[in-house]
Amino acid sequence: MQIKDFMTGPVVTVRGNTPLKEAARLLVSHGYNVLPVVDDDGSVVGVVSEADLIDGQVLPDPRALLGDIPPTSPSAELAADVMSKDPVTVDPTIDVAAIARLMLDRNLYAVPVVDDGRLLGIVARHDVLQTLARDDQDIARDVRGRLRVSCRPAWDIQVANGVVTLTAENTDPGDRRAARIIAASRPGVLAVQIVDPNKAEAA
Repeated sequence: MQIKDFMTGPVVTVRGNTPLKEAARLLVSHGYNVLPVVDDDGSVVGVVSEADLIDGQVLPDPRALLGDIPPTSPSAELAADVMSKDPVTVDPTIDVAAIARLMLDRNLYAVPVVDDGRLLGIVARHDVLQTLARDDQDIARDVRGRLRVSCRPAWDIQVANGVVTLTAENTDPGDRRAARIIAASRPGVLAVQIVDPNKAEAA
């Protein structure tokens, strides 16, 4: 399954000259962790996160400073002042397993999806989690519809905890390979098992 199948788009973005208060409002109102920062051409030039906005932007309570003179204002005012430059981005054809590994290895909560530098969407940890939480009956309907259009055999489809079992008689290797690829590409599918009662071995 590729992330273009479940990424979020269109994406809420900010510009480099967006005030930090506005960026914070967008993060809070939409429930996001990260906002891409784009230029006039729609290319991603950075990302601004919750941590970027919190760091150095919240003034201390003067009563806690015991005579020290507090700063009168935060040092940064615009998204460009705090954004992370050269952000990690991914191609829309990247596999969901690869994006999950990338997020864990790099401690990323969301990753912009780009094509030739231009922003197409964004994928968050929550999006990946949603594919795992997809209902088995919903997966079965999805796989059944795809196989009905694309495959010659009439497959019996059972799904349990994200594992798809496809059963049909007298299938050839080409039929089994096509069915496996189609089923495995659907969101929420964790594994595919193929059974042909007339074959000695399972595919």
